[in-house]
Amino acid sequence: MASITIRQLDEGLKRRLRLRAARNGRSMEDEARTILRHAASLDERIEPGGTPETRAPHTARRGSSATAHALGPAAEHADAARTKRILLIIGGGIAAYKALDLIRRLKERELAVRCILTKAAQEFITPLSAAALSGERAFTDLFDPQTEFDIGHIRLAREADLIVLAPATADLIAKLAGGHADDLASAVLLATDRPVLVAPAMNPRMWEHKATRRNLVQLIADGVAVVGPNSGEMAEASEAGIGRMAEPLEIVAAVLSLIGRAAGEGALAGKRVIVTSGPTHEPIDPVRYIANRSSGKQGHSLAAAAAAAGAEVTLVSGPVHLPDPPGVKIIKVASAQDMLAAVMNALPADVAVFAAAVADWRPAKAQLNKIKKGPGGAPKLALTENPDILATVAHNTKRRPHLVIGFAAETDHIIEHAKAKLARKGCDWILANDVSAESGVMGGDRNTVHLVTAQGVESWPPQSKEDVARGLVARIAETLAGAKR
Repeated sequence: MASITIRQLDEGLKRRLRLRAARNGRSMEDEARTILRHAASLDERIEPGGTPETRAPHTARRGSSATAHALGPAAEHADAARTKRILLIIGGGIAAYKALDLIRRLKERELAVRCILTKAAQEFITPLSAAALSGERAFTDLFDPQTEFDIGHIRLAREADLIVLAPATADLIAKLAGGHADDLASAVLLATDRPVLVAPAMNPRMWEHKATRRNLVQLIADGVAVVGPNSGEMAEASEAGIGRMAEPLEIVAAVLSLIGRAAGEGALAGKRVIVTSGPTHEPIDPVRYIANRSSGKQGHSLAAAAAAAGAEVTLVSGPVHLPDPPGVKIIKVASAQDMLAAVMNALPADVAVFAAAVADWRPAKAQLNKIKKGPGGAPKLALTENPDILATVAHNTKRRPHLVIGFAAETDHIIEHAKAKLARKGCDWILANDVSAESGVMGGDRNTVHLVTAQGVESWPPQSKEDVARGLVARIAETLAGAKR
């Protein structure tokens, strides 16, 4: 038999052969011989008396099936044009057990999953558990002789569509921010040019530490997406605060948003969207401020829905107690003036949705020291009007988004006030809602809105704020698509 020359194979076949060889711990030449021996044995099992014409199709079918099976799930997924490949790096923390559920949730959505377990992660879960759920070998060692003969960590870095760190410990975040590469996980992260999503998980004091905050700022500046962490009870007794890893379904939502955007999928793919959310705080003195009861739930839901639809989303948020929506760039502000500056810096955009409950007035001059009680009674508080962010953007002739959408929080004559606001502000749509005390909208989870446009009023049924967000995003996508036609 003529000698096998691997160099003469096409690149796609070489890559598949390399993957199989690495998995089985053989050289590429030995792996090729194994495949040929297997194909020959199949040929020998053909019934006697068959003609070459009848044998060939049968052999080809069996041979291709056997080869695909031998190359394993990763190669099969790689061959499926619509299947996305996720490389999940599991860090060492008690939240590592959630990574097993995350694997299952990703697989349910027909995503191919490979896993890397850090040394610390193996103290909490086993590579066998991750391999059994993913259907792939789990990788643990940078100097694995079965994979590194062919620079395995580079292949892991390049063959994924998205890399997910969950849980992303303080140590892993620090390594990624500093560009370290002293183990398999950090080497892969440094070698990749694919999008990266991190799901932080750590003790609240570690999360609030200045070093962690610096590292997170660096990662966001580098384009790394972040989901979570959430607030709640910690594994340690009597410990609570921000630091719980985002739930698996939250991470899945962020994954789908990121891979959809990278592939140009989604109703808002390629569009830039600005959303404002929450209240503003207008300082009276160092300890007091003017604010309102807005929770930010509607604005944050809108940002999440737009990101899920494939948009590049900038969320400008006032002070809220909500986790950051996955897959969005978030800018946190306090006052109305801060919010206006952040919005103007975020332009240009295709769509701007102003869901924030911005304070109409602010103290004319904030006091440097705390105002004390005195015999003269209550102090006089001089107020001045805040900038009108919605009107400023809507009337900006040079940088106005194609769609400018505002909210009208009213307690009476809801639709009449909304129609007047639409004309006065110069925006395209207004979503009006009843925020009177009995409605429970402010701070609640449900909303009843009326979409007011130049063409008329459309009253939506009572629904969750997430459903309102999805409905509005669908309407935005439909309008932008119609304008394009």
